[in-house]
Amino acid sequence: MTHNPAAEPLSAEPQEESLGLLVANATDHISTLVRAEIELAKAELRFDAKRVGTAAGLFGAAAFMAHLCLILASFAIAYGLVALGVWDWLAFTIVTVFYLVVAALLVLFGVRRLKGLTGMRRTMRSLKNLKGGEPETGLAAAPAPQGAGQVGSHREPVSPDQ
Repeated sequence: MTHNPAAEPLSAEPQEESLGLLVANATDHISTLVRAEIELAKAELRFDAKRVGTAAGLFGAAAFMAHLCLILASFAIAYGLVALGVWDWLAFTIVTVFYLVVAALLVLFGVRRLKGLTGMRRTMRSLKNLKGGEPETGLAAAPAPQGAGQVGSHREPVSPDQ
């Protein structure tokens, strides 16, 4: 248990403690505080990890059930076309071609989204400049303003258009 000076009654004579003892007490209190904060963070992380794991399992089960429903709906659509007078093979082919078109469109949109990736150009440029020992050009070359709250003010803005 840690020593709590506020819990002790005040004595008539002030106690003279050496500077070394005060530093040792401060170090002990700081290390106890840090350990307690780390334990709190671990406990919160374990709790959150359990919740995320449970939620992921529930989402997986829901996705599996939705996939089964999609398969059953595909058969229902195909048999509905058969009921309208379409040949069996043609009804199932129509449903299959529809899903192939949807899949092709999803692949096309996915490829278009990947083409917009920047490939971490600014990070690579920064690493090259650090490796070469030369100063960065642009906004980072200007001296950073002094004062609180100015962390990261020298960075370039990030926009999805670049």
